[in-house]
Amino acid sequence: MKDLAELPSGAAPASTQEAAVAALAPLLQPLAALCVGHGLPIQVVEEALRHAMVVAAAQACGGRAGAARMTSRISTMTGLTRREVTRLQALPTAALPATRSLATEIFTRWVGDPALPRVDGQPAPLPRLGPAPSFEALAASVTRDVHPRSLLEELRRLGLVAWDEAADTVRLQQEAFVPRGDRARQLGFLAENVGDHLQGAVANVLGQGDAHFDQALFADELSAHSLVRARALISAQWSALMASLVPQLLALMDEDRAHGRTQDQAVRIGLYSYTRPMAPPPPPAAAAPAEDAARSTATPSEEQE
Repeated sequence: MKDLAELPSGAAPASTQEAAVAALAPLLQPLAALCVGHGLPIQVVEEALRHAMVVAAAQACGGRAGAARMTSRISTMTGLTRREVTRLQALPTAALPATRSLATEIFTRWVGDPALPRVDGQPAPLPRLGPAPSFEALAASVTRDVHPRSLLEELRRLGLVAWDEAADTVRLQQEAFVPRGDRARQLGFLAENVGDHLQGAVANVLGQGDAHFDQALFADELSAHSLVRARALISAQWSALMASLVPQLLALMDEDRAHGRTQDQAVRIGLYSYTRPMAPPPPPAAAAPAEDAARSTATPSEEQE
């Protein structure tokens, strides 16, 4: 790794650079685990990182220079040679696996539409055919280009719904769209969800800090038994968030459409959780006063980038 003194001129002060380097380890470690888990050698990862650095530098320049000058500026910003920059700029960007589909749209609308019947707060089974509320009407509200029976078979293939042929009703089998058994689509969701989250957090750090909503709740001193109960609480919160936000977002789309507004913006809203063992406490400093050595973290704390 380059010494901080060798970083390009015009970069942030050394203290900020050191903090950025220190932040790389927890950011890169999960990425490294993903690469190792999928058998990607370091050469492939390095090529992808070099290409990403060139793209980021070009975006930072904002296209305000000619091609030759732009290449030189990107070279200075990234530490890559101009020949390498030119080569990387010519590389195509790999296409992500498709994640959005008619099946995901039907599933999301079924989970979040308050107009559809519910039992104990959960989506109730729907008649397969007939006027709303029915699966046929739900499918037609998403698209009229594909027959509802074809959409039903796709949802069944994904394990999202079950069809009771005797009663001719359809019911949801999952509370969340998880493409189990479809590794490519799982990777697509990972790239989009984590990518957008990281994009927002980085934009906050590089900007004024309030461009994107990004907060997290952290709590430790929990037992394994409590974590099981916490997971249930988190799942309930996500269900409530979906039930509240989906109809309001659909209403905003309808309002934009009715007023003829240009609908060229997107938003991604997520809730995540991660559990891990607590780090062992550091050894107490010999000269530290007793009141400074004692510290409790039992109270959950809110964190924000």
